[in-house]
Amino acid sequence: MGLVKIGDNVHEQVRRASTVMCRSINAQAEFWMKIGMLAEANPTLSFNDIIKSELAAADIDTANEDAA
Repeated sequence: MGLVKIGDNVHEQVRRASTVMCRSINAQAEFWMKIGMLAEANPTLSFNDIIKSELAAADIDTANEDAA
């Protein structure tokens, strides 16, 4: 595991988002990095498409959420 140096402004944005999303600061930064990496690799996909793809890869059935 390594360290990533980020600016104070970005760190503050990550801190705020982590509070809203109930994640640690590190988990929020990692989430944003992962989504950003996937978005760069798949520029035609929307954020929602990326999330659906990741849920499908994790074998999570999102169709059952509507029935609940």
